[in-house]
Amino acid sequence: MEWVVFIPLAAMALATAVSVVLLRNPIYCALSLIGTFFALSGLYLLLQAQFIAMVQVIIYAGAIMVLFLFVIMLLDLGHEPSPWPRRDRPRLLLSVVLVLLLLLELTVAIRPGISKAIRGPYTSAVVDAVGNTQLVGRLLFTDFLIPFEITSIILLIAIIGAMVLARRHLG
Repeated sequence: MEWVVFIPLAAMALATAVSVVLLRNPIYCALSLIGTFFALSGLYLLLQAQFIAMVQVIIYAGAIMVLFLFVIMLLDLGHEPSPWPRRDRPRLLLSVVLVLLLLLELTVAIRPGISKAIRGPYTSAVVDAVGNTQLVGRLLFTDFLIPFEITSIILLIAIIGAMVLARRHLG
């Protein structure tokens, strides 16, 4: 039954991700990226990760993409020239062949019985008993506290750097 929902969401995620790369208009690319974010949030819902799905929609599809669209419209970016000139066609063909070879290698590697992955301590029964959001919060502030704090420091440095650069350009 999950396949009925998974297949359209996966197709939507794949199609919108490819259109992000192939479209020439930056606004259409940003809108395609929003479609990718929504498809990914639907896939997270299929995995019973409601918290991550909502964070995906609120933060990425909402706030971040509004900022992207604001910057694109502020810069008034027009249409890009063709990204594949005639002289680059052999390179494009070679890259498509390499991607297909990598996909073939991936399908061989993930066949049942070839890859023996180690099971983590958080099975679906543990997540159901504790709660998804509570488990994410507990892990974030216990086991992953140092990476979480380092991320906040890096974001603070980026904000200060953006303010310094904006101040230089203003006067």
